[in-house]
Amino acid sequence: MEEYQQEQKGNAICTTGLIVINIGVFLILMLLGEENNPAFIREYGAMYGPYIIEKHEYYRFFSSMFLHFGIQHLMNNMVMLGALGYHLEPEIGAWRFLLIYVTTGIGGNLCSFLAEQSQGNAVVSAGASGAVFGLTGALLCALWKGHGTFGRLNKKKMLLFAALSVYLGLTSTGVDNVAHVGGLVCGILFGGLLIRRKESL
Repeated sequence: MEEYQQEQKGNAICTTGLIVINIGVFLILMLLGEENNPAFIREYGAMYGPYIIEKHEYYRFFSSMFLHFGIQHLMNNMVMLGALGYHLEPEIGAWRFLLIYVTTGIGGNLCSFLAEQSQGNAVVSAGASGAVFGLTGALLCALWKGHGTFGRLNKKKMLLFAALSVYLGLTSTGVDNVAHVGGLVCGILFGGLLIRRKESL
């Protein structure tokens, strides 16, 4: 039983799968057209309020999580997804990890959509960063629930990382900060619901 648990702890199949899917989608769109063109990405499933409201294309809350504006946007998100996922997924299990990733990504997009509607804006947005911030929030929950440290990460370092990530977004242009903060909050909430407290032996 101990050998099985140790073997399972090293697996991060969902993290790897999500990275492969994101890169695969990016390569396909790169072959089809201008992957960094908002109008082009919009037609392939990016977030866009008028299409969601007028055409009822609610799938965009999900599909936009796998679309990116250019190679740098993709790589930034994939590096963070790998760094967070390879720590978190083996600790909480594949299905909890995937559920947190999807729900927080959709939650971040929903927050962004509602904010845009309240301001009367129509912006094309895409990317996995809402879900990545969701993993950040979930990782904070895991640390607080007694899952120890993750490599060099502990509670204080993770809080500092989350705060710095939000700050960098707020001081940058062309960043969907509402999706980031929404994903982070959703990650804390869903992490609190799905991640069990780890009892000390």
